[in-house]
Amino acid sequence: MVRETGIFFRDAEAVRRGLDAVGHVVDDGTATALFLAGILHKPLLVEGEPGVGKTSAALALARTLDTELIRLQCYEGLTASEALYEWNYQRQLLSIRLTEASEARTRLKDADLFSEEYLQDRPLLRAVRHRGPVPPVLLIDEIDRADDEFEALLFEFLGENAITVPELGTFTADTPPIVVLTSNRSRELHDALRRRCLYHWIDFPPPERAAEILRRTVREANEPLIASATAFIGRVRALDLDKPPGMAEAIDWVSALTALQVTRLARSDVLGTLSTIAKSADDRTVITQALDDFDSAERTAPREPAGEEVRQP
Repeated sequence: MVRETGIFFRDAEAVRRGLDAVGHVVDDGTATALFLAGILHKPLLVEGEPGVGKTSAALALARTLDTELIRLQCYEGLTASEALYEWNYQRQLLSIRLTEASEARTRLKDADLFSEEYLQDRPLLRAVRHRGPVPPVLLIDEIDRADDEFEALLFEFLGENAITVPELGTFTADTPPIVVLTSNRSRELHDALRRRCLYHWIDFPPPERAAEILRRTVREANEPLIASATAFIGRVRALDLDKPPGMAEAIDWVSALTALQVTRLARSDVLGTLSTIAKSADDRTVITQALDDFDSAERTAPREPAGEEVRQP
């Protein structure tokens, strides 16, 4: 894998420390999965709810290694030419016209037109042809959004760190890239793809780690706000929501509260900033109703000393 003071990372703890140094907090399981992906030269398939840090883990790994990040964002209709390679048809056409215009009028052969001179690397071939002592990090983001057929195009690359270009032969990586695939489980992935990968599930972080992430990413926020916001997000995730807020939404929310100069969370602050954590009208209604229900229960309960914190759902 990568280097730590001039050598490769010795263990998962070294990976965790490296990520921590660039501001990315992970648990031991994630650090171990990333370590094994590098040391075994195996792709790592990372799944979890949106916003738990799947993509950011790969981005942080590239920063830790001080290496190139190559990103392939998947979507429905993604083609091989966009992911693997394509030919520079404009240059090929220009070469044909220049040859036709020359006095010799030498006829171009197919082999002349389909040479490396006209080959354009797309993310996968770029990762294979990377040169250097430290491998690149290849992020294949949201693989579940691509078509089933696209997965089949990945099998050779994932299994052999190689890509075959029919006109030129097979390109094999000198230094296998560190490959991280992410999925939000919007559809089932093929068993053949899963067999070629290590697997790791990232869950929502526990309150202590969530608070630490907020401290690092929203440095202007004070401790009372971070504590109450972390507790509130945890309770919101327990509601029946279409899209439970992940760490990305929690960071956006605390950033918004801080920008509004909120130092201690109150009900009006929650309602005024729901757009950062509720991603649908239904979720907004559920969260608001939860606050209302709690208020109703609070009015019938024995009174406690007044406080400034928000009433949790």
